[in-house]
Amino acid sequence: MSLCLAAGALATSLMTGSLTLSWQHSIEKILWEEDWHLASQMLVIQEARVRGSGAGMEPPAGAQFRDGAWHYVPTLPPLPAVRLTHSPYVAPYTICVKQDCRPIGDWLKGLPAHAVVELIPCAHLPLRNGGVP
Repeated sequence: MSLCLAAGALATSLMTGSLTLSWQHSIEKILWEEDWHLASQMLVIQEARVRGSGAGMEPPAGAQFRDGAWHYVPTLPPLPAVRLTHSPYVAPYTICVKQDCRPIGDWLKGLPAHAVVELIPCAHLPLRNGGVP
């Protein structure tokens, strides 16, 4: 089981069943991180962290502050995909796979300036040329 990134005709396998997704809040410039893994061909969030607070960014009830961040487990059901909006107006999402952290465009070559990117189980991709690129 592996996770893939897909945007239109672009797709790539991340060759992993777990990753950390991070981004910077567009106004407050505070780092958010989420740990995701595959379970039964669905995406499951394990933990989230936010490295501060600000307008509309209060830590949820039960969050614990340690290592410079608020740690919590979001109450999300398993999801078939996570949709991300890629835009030149904000810093790009970063994806970390086994300590290899890169902006989303480095993982998905050819990503246009404006795109909706899906993080999905590779099994959910239609087969292209016999398999996932």
